[in-house]
Amino acid sequence: MDPFTLIKIGVSSEMPYELLLLADETVEAIHKYIFDCDMYVLKEKSRSIAVMALYRISNTELEIKNIAVDSPYQGKGIGGLLIDKAKEIANKNHFHSLLVGTSDTGFRQIRFYEKNGFVKKGIRKDFFIQNYPDPIFENGIQMRDMVVLEFLTHHFSE
Repeated sequence: MDPFTLIKIGVSSEMPYELLLLADETVEAIHKYIFDCDMYVLKEKSRSIAVMALYRISNTELEIKNIAVDSPYQGKGIGGLLIDKAKEIANKNHFHSLLVGTSDTGFRQIRFYEKNGFVKKGIRKDFFIQNYPDPIFENGIQMRDMVVLEFLTHHFSE
């Protein structure tokens, strides 16, 4: 992580909407969760290149609500680095599982999470129909259901 610095920012700070919008469709959708999250920005020198928002579901579950990497930095291991940091934060704070949700049409994202140790846990039926006013398409398919993936931390076995 040498050339990069991960900084926890407050929601009163200048929120990196340009990064958050890479992973979510609208500012309105982001506002439904972001004020209840811990937000982290990954910087290269003074430039924000990635963002991650973590939401405490309960004392045992932590959810990645938003994770995004600026386009020029995609495919260079930055997303995996953020996932490793999220796992580290979850374990350090005694969460048993780290959850993330993505569209059932997000084949690349699902593969990314599975490659990083997540397994499919469930489906939130019609999530994108109920939570977004306009239809959203990905890979030529209308987004309907959210796939929930889970990573079990090592904490509970200690």
